[in-house]
Amino acid sequence: MPKISGDKLRNMPLPLAKPPEQRAIAKVLSDVDALLGGLERLIAKKRDLKQAAMQQLLTGQTRLPGFSGEWEVKRLGEIAHIKTGSRNNEDKIDGGEYPFFVRSENVERIDSYSHDCEAILVPGEGRIGDIFHYINGRFDVHQRVYAITRFGPGMFAKFVHLYMAMNFGAWAIQNTVKATVDSLRLPTFQTFKMKVPPTKEEQTAIATVLSDMDAEIAALEARRDKTRALKQGMMQELLTGRIRLS
Repeated sequence: MPKISGDKLRNMPLPLAKPPEQRAIAKVLSDVDALLGGLERLIAKKRDLKQAAMQQLLTGQTRLPGFSGEWEVKRLGEIAHIKTGSRNNEDKIDGGEYPFFVRSENVERIDSYSHDCEAILVPGEGRIGDIFHYINGRFDVHQRVYAITRFGPGMFAKFVHLYMAMNFGAWAIQNTVKATVDSLRLPTFQTFKMKVPPTKEEQTAIATVLSDMDAEIAALEARRDKTRALKQGMMQELLTGRIRLS
């Protein structure tokens, strides 16, 4: 409440249980806090493990069993088609049928689509080298977002996506065009060098390992968010006396 006075606070009635019940309620809520703390620590550990795995697997320092051969250096422009979209922010529609990739981490919706394929979407302005979307299906693209499509033979798109997420940011920062906002031009994408395994099978295996780790982290985050919501509901019920502990 704006400008609430001390007198109003002092005279505000509070529902209070007897001390034994207060202690029981506090213990239940503290146990939930402990569970949340454990989930946060586990999520942080899993993220660190994934980062370490990316450093090892996406550089060839560690090879998965059954794979050998020298990694090759390729430019992104050699292995994929790169082009910006043609839509504007005003084209988005709440509840639209298709994803609409704009210069943001958030994916909007739209009722048109210009692509029906596997793609990596990277904004050319704003948070340079920090946002990388992957999709396989129908979608539309903002005019300042680069759509990387038509991956060449022997290339696995999800490997390219993961490799760019780890390495493209530093390259992008070195090659931004200083205007009203930092922005990227097509040659920055075309000349980006990637070190890739010699076979699509190894690229697929690496991407599968890292995607499985992502899925595990996402499941833990969903469990954490559900536990937070549960705690909020418990507080509303237990701290008002609507539900009593037996």
